[in-house]
Amino acid sequence: MGDVAQLGDRVANEQSMFDRIRDFLTRNALGPDPVNYEFGYRIASNPGSDLARAVGELTDGGVRLTRTDIEALGGTVAHMPASAGQREEIGQMLVAQTQMQVEGFQDLVASMRTEARDFGRDLAAKADAIRGLSGSVSVGDIVRLTSAMLERVQTTEEQLEAATREADELRRKLEEARDNAQRDPLTGLANRRAFEESYAERQQRGAKVCVAVCDIDHFKRVNDGFGHAVGDRVLKAIAKSLNDHCEGQLVARYGGEEFVVLFTDMALNEARAMLETAREEVSRKRYRLRETDAPLGEVTFSGGLTLAAPGESANDAFVRADGLLYAAKADGRNCLKVG
Repeated sequence: MGDVAQLGDRVANEQSMFDRIRDFLTRNALGPDPVNYEFGYRIASNPGSDLARAVGELTDGGVRLTRTDIEALGGTVAHMPASAGQREEIGQMLVAQTQMQVEGFQDLVASMRTEARDFGRDLAAKADAIRGLSGSVSVGDIVRLTSAMLERVQTTEEQLEAATREADELRRKLEEARDNAQRDPLTGLANRRAFEESYAERQQRGAKVCVAVCDIDHFKRVNDGFGHAVGDRVLKAIAKSLNDHCEGQLVARYGGEEFVVLFTDMALNEARAMLETAREEVSRKRYRLRETDAPLGEVTFSGGLTLAAPGESANDAFVRADGLLYAAKADGRNCLKVG
């Protein structure tokens, strides 16, 4: 029983730490970038520290921590936003961590199976002994043996019940971690990995697939002129417009200011109509700075849309749509090219 208990403790400890960090990030609406994750680990690993008490006082009454608060309290892993690659790496790390917990659970179940097998052998041996000594075995001996067997059965049942609960929780957490690894934390859209996997799945089942690549026009001017915080708001606004007007289709942030839309079982002209609606809505809006109400200037996007051939790779379809996007840029921007 010792090995089973040790494995159970190890799995429980790893899961508990992961849960506390995740709960800290969720409670404060913080993304899993290196600064936030490291800060959450410091709080979770030493809840009685001065730092944890300071955070508790600061968030008393449901107030959420901001990035400025974290840096003021000593979040010093890096003083810059995580890149898309770093965010994806963090997501993969969360998946790997949960996978380790699953593997630990599998070890626990294997140990329990061994324990049950050994118990079965002991039971068979004792039954043989009773048959061989039936003439000299007392009722008291049988009662003691039966009580010992019932106790072991009850212990095993309790462990199996706990293991079943653990399996359900681990399955839920693994699904959540996988979802985080396939989602862009800024916009909430799917990321490049999710797009590529979804494209491959649709091609494998023979679905009709159209791919659009969209890019915000003159986005560098927004970042250089107004800062990355404003640039992030623009990215979220474009993401929302594409997601709203391409309802039912997979909209993903491919990287930087570039988005992809995966249309499934839809004619090319239908996909184009959806994209045109989103493009026209974005170009009609007059964006203003939240802080000063000053006009941000025109915000538009260009796009390229293509029908993927059966069995064509995601990269080949993307390259063709990307070429059409550049043609739209060369033709004055704020338009779509289809081919």
